[in-house]
Amino acid sequence: MSNRTYGIIGTGAIGGFYGAKLQKAGHKVSFLLRSDYHHVAENGLIIKSVDGDFTLPEVDAYNDVKKMPNCDVIVVALKATQNHVLADLLPPLINKNTIVLLLQNGINFEPEIANIIENNTLISGLCVICSNKVGQGQINHIDYGSIILGQYAANYQAAGITEQMSEIARDFETAGIPIELNEDLLLARWKKLVWNIPYNSLSVILNARTDEIMANADTRLLAEQIMQEVLAGAKSCARIISDRFIQKMLDHTENMKPYLTSMKLDFDGKRPLEVEAIVGNPLGMAKKAGVDLPMISMLYRQLKFLDIRNRL
Repeated sequence: MSNRTYGIIGTGAIGGFYGAKLQKAGHKVSFLLRSDYHHVAENGLIIKSVDGDFTLPEVDAYNDVKKMPNCDVIVVALKATQNHVLADLLPPLINKNTIVLLLQNGINFEPEIANIIENNTLISGLCVICSNKVGQGQINHIDYGSIILGQYAANYQAAGITEQMSEIARDFETAGIPIELNEDLLLARWKKLVWNIPYNSLSVILNARTDEIMANADTRLLAEQIMQEVLAGAKSCARIISDRFIQKMLDHTENMKPYLTSMKLDFDGKRPLEVEAIVGNPLGMAKKAGVDLPMISMLYRQLKFLDIRNRL
């Protein structure tokens, strides 16, 4: 086992789960928390998981980045709606060898984060997981759990499989977390959007779980048509995704346990939605390339309205 140390920024459904798995496997992990800092510092983390429940009675918990120890890998698992705080959170944690691992949905926020960390390595992880935070220090892992890793290079150039990616992958795999290494981060992000744009958007707009969307012929067709537009968006960025991938995502969703998407959970909790990261940013990238995505544009306008009204 490596002696790499990990710092988790955002101990929620994603950061809490993966950080806990790493610690359970014997890795040194520090956690940054906000509202449930005192509870977790006193009681630890509780993970209910399809892979087996476990508890970490003691965790290295902090509520101030300036008090956290230097870590080899900083895992950013905040919602993309909170990225504006990274300019304050990351610099105190960064030295010349620090790797930043970004676990977020959406697209086109790596350039901004790369500016914050300057010459440090930025790797993104696309999480294929159904996981919810259900209480203070309590995470419910419902299904899946793998991560697709890709390294960011300027202007989303394909960076290939790097040694830093491989090293992190080995650590995660020792913790029972399946890892896929991807040579082209931009392609991987567009492929994730093939699922995220239709199901996150429709779950909020239609007030529906994934299984309800799939069970109705009209909404299933709607999801498929939106996926076709995502492929057009990817093509506008010179990334080609096969039509066969749409069928794979439809089959994947049909076999998924009934699930409320992360955007729907945020909506129900009256929290800001990741509208820009998941819908607005890809829409803007396609528009910049001269490609119109009318269905996704409609989803975007609807979500913007619902998001604002929901938090009044």
